[in-house]
Amino acid sequence: MRWVMHAKIHKATVTDANLDYIGSITIDEDLLDKTGFWPGEKVQVVDNTNGARLETYVIVGERGSGVICMNGAAAHKIKKGDEIIIIGYQLRDKPLASPKAILVDKENKFVRYL
Repeated sequence: MRWVMHAKIHKATVTDANLDYIGSITIDEDLLDKTGFWPGEKVQVVDNTNGARLETYVIVGERGSGVICMNGAAAHKIKKGDEIIIIGYQLRDKPLASPKAILVDKENKFVRYL
């Protein structure tokens, strides 16, 4: 068994960072549909702006809002305006034929599959 990427949101822009929330990353429900991320799923977040990497879990954001919000302690490392990559992994016994990797624009709207 190996951990393999099953989904990725590439070049997302953090729209908010909320220290007062208990944790997680809020993601626009439209992007969850495109990638197959589940609410509560563990994800890795890689910050292209400052090099930070962390793990957290997904919560559903308002559909069509473009929201990508770092919540809780993660907001210390990843700030509003940072460009990030959100990656999900699956434990599998075979390679995944086609991970759902998407590119988004500066407003976090779907551009295309990668």
